[in-house]
Amino acid sequence: MSAEALQWPELIERLAHKAQSPLGTEWIKALEPSSDAAWVEQQQQRNAEMQKLITGGSFDFRGIFDVTESLEKARIEGAALEAMEIRSLTVHAERVEAWRQTVLTPPDAVRDQWPGIEQLTAPLLSCDLGELLRSLSGKIEPDGSLSDDASPELRRIRRALEQQHRAIETSLRRALAKLSEDGSTQDSLITVRGERFVIPVKNEFKRKVGGVIHGSSSSGQTVFVEPMETIEHNNELARLLDEEQGEIHRILVAMTRAIAVQSDALLLGATILGEADAHQGIARFAAELSCIRPSFAGSTSDSEEDATDEFNLVAARHPLLDLRLRAQGGVIVPLTITLPAGKRQMIISGPNTGGKTVALKTSGLVTLMAQAGLPVPAEKARLPFFTAIYADIGDAQSIEQNLSTFSAHIVHVERIARSADAESLVLLDELGSATDPEEGAALAVAVAEHFLERGAWCIITTHLTSLKVYAAKHEGVINAAVGFDEVALAPTYELRLGVPGASAGLNIAARLGLDPAIVANARSQMTTQQVDIGRFLDELHAQLTAASAEREHLSVAERELAKERLRLEQEGRAEQQARTRELEKQLKSLIEDFEVQLRDTVKAIDDKTVAQKIARDSALRIARLKREFSEQFQTTVFAHNAPSQTEAQKKTADRQRDPKPGDIVRLKSLNREGRVVRVIDAKTLEVAVGSMKTRVGLEDVAEITAMAEKPLEAVKRRGGITVSTTSNSEDSDYMSSEINVIGRTADEAESEVERFLERAFLAGLPRIRVVHGVGMGILRRTLRDFLVKHPHVTSVSEPPYNEGGQGATIVELRV
Repeated sequence: MSAEALQWPELIERLAHKAQSPLGTEWIKALEPSSDAAWVEQQQQRNAEMQKLITGGSFDFRGIFDVTESLEKARIEGAALEAMEIRSLTVHAERVEAWRQTVLTPPDAVRDQWPGIEQLTAPLLSCDLGELLRSLSGKIEPDGSLSDDASPELRRIRRALEQQHRAIETSLRRALAKLSEDGSTQDSLITVRGERFVIPVKNEFKRKVGGVIHGSSSSGQTVFVEPMETIEHNNELARLLDEEQGEIHRILVAMTRAIAVQSDALLLGATILGEADAHQGIARFAAELSCIRPSFAGSTSDSEEDATDEFNLVAARHPLLDLRLRAQGGVIVPLTITLPAGKRQMIISGPNTGGKTVALKTSGLVTLMAQAGLPVPAEKARLPFFTAIYADIGDAQSIEQNLSTFSAHIVHVERIARSADAESLVLLDELGSATDPEEGAALAVAVAEHFLERGAWCIITTHLTSLKVYAAKHEGVINAAVGFDEVALAPTYELRLGVPGASAGLNIAARLGLDPAIVANARSQMTTQQVDIGRFLDELHAQLTAASAEREHLSVAERELAKERLRLEQEGRAEQQARTRELEKQLKSLIEDFEVQLRDTVKAIDDKTVAQKIARDSALRIARLKREFSEQFQTTVFAHNAPSQTEAQKKTADRQRDPKPGDIVRLKSLNREGRVVRVIDAKTLEVAVGSMKTRVGLEDVAEITAMAEKPLEAVKRRGGITVSTTSNSEDSDYMSSEINVIGRTADEAESEVERFLERAFLAGLPRIRVVHGVGMGILRRTLRDFLVKHPHVTSVSEPPYNEGGQGATIVELRV
């Protein structure tokens, strides 16, 4: 039931077309999801290895088939298989031997990288079919006849047959020539009757021709005569034909016996190559849909990064929907479906046609694929290992069993509720529908709680507000919403985690043109609470859409800014280099002009001794000035091109000065900032870290910041976040008691909250409020774990639902 509801048979049918042989096709059609973890990992490994093989080529599996029946006949003593059977077995043997050689000497794409395929083929590696192929290959023609090379005796017999045919033809031609002179022959043709070569003779002349008559034409005007001189030739031809058939039978028996000797290898090859063909077909399917190998929670391949996500499908696609949209020129919208650690249920809500059932089917079908050893269409897939998968999807009405839609759903849910456990995946579509809304809502919440208590993994789609509230109240449940563009009246097929969706039925009805009076009347029937909830969800999704668009806009702007900054830096460096070269050229020209003028001046001196002395001293002086000027020029250029280095040196020098009371220092051992209370001696400081004072060595100080102003003002100056502050008086400091870190990564948020907490503590605040949002709960858990251990914190609590609930944290500070 669940497999059919999730379209497993349709997927397998599409997948089976990728195999090249009947054996590969049948292997895929027999494929089923398994609860044997070792088998699943083995199949995943082999499929992944085959994907490597097809990147550098492929193997031709056409020609392999189920050889069981043919080999049973071949094992009978003295049996002779038909020539076409032997030919088919020969092609099969060629494929088996070629695959064996491929595994023994693999192509570069998979060399030392396909242990799974080597393990599959290992029983076949010792089965050398070379001798069998040498005895069979090239001996049977495509039409099933034996070639002349099948044996030397067959070649001799066929040459004798050719000679005999020529002798018969010569004999009959002579007889025709004699009879044609007096018009006794009906036609100048040689024909065959009863395996004897004859000539046609007019009926009235049959007695003139000596020989044996072998029948007449349908009109009776012609008889077919075997002349006396040809009878002996025909007798010899018949004898040779019998010899040929005897030799053919002998050869077929010998071939059959050779096949029987290797029957075990041929049968083993069929089994192994059938599975290998299936894996190659699966690999081609995976390449077509960009599939990846899934991982399983608790497997040895788990990384620390994955340890928090037990059910995580990133950009997953329903394979059949993806193929259909591609055929129509469309593009599927991927879904990210995540149940983090501690979450076992997801409640998906939103408008009709928004994609709730698609999300449900995608989750189920991808899970079935993973546990059948198949790669899955997603960017990342990490799943628990399920022992059972249950699905109740679509209209289950049964007229034959006298069951309404609601009754049929309840029958299915009851069966699932009895069987599902902590290792089961349960998929329920529109739970609690098709009956009274209030009763259906109560029943839906009760069923959901039942599966939550059993620990079953569960994904439920719904329109019921009660289930959305249930998801918000229970720690192990997460809300999710499918998107719908109310302007275009079309689903977006996006899945937003952490928030419920609005059904938007009245809005859609109004936009589709339903009588406004009817819509208004319907709105008046709704309670204030329902209206408020609907409006809140509409606004929430609008804000999320706007935030996503803004993030994308900022990301594009940031990339453009980085590109422009790089361009300007490159242009600046090029301009500096060009200017430097120009200055060097001008400097060189000036020095050369000066040297020319100096030489001219020296030449004008009459006293040669004085002139030589001046020339020598001038040359030394010019050389020294050129060197000094060049060094100064290069130093100036370097300093101009690398100002950041000078600034860094200044900062380093500033950090290396001795700390003074009031300075803020960062301690290496604690990776925390503290204020210097007093300098005990040249190597020891007393530092206040929050409410704690400690003595530290000067070598533990990593950074020093001068602290002449008040502590709060120093924190404001150094802090990396924006906090509104006002001064009520000269001696009192006031700062906001709330910080918002939504959108930050866990590391960024922890760093910002730590700095904010230090400032709040120095300002004497009794408590602060940290707003982190609900999301998948990762940010909330990270910050609360950090805050509980902080020395300034006395307690951490969650505010009421109307003040933020799981989206915020109240932190009480020490005073």
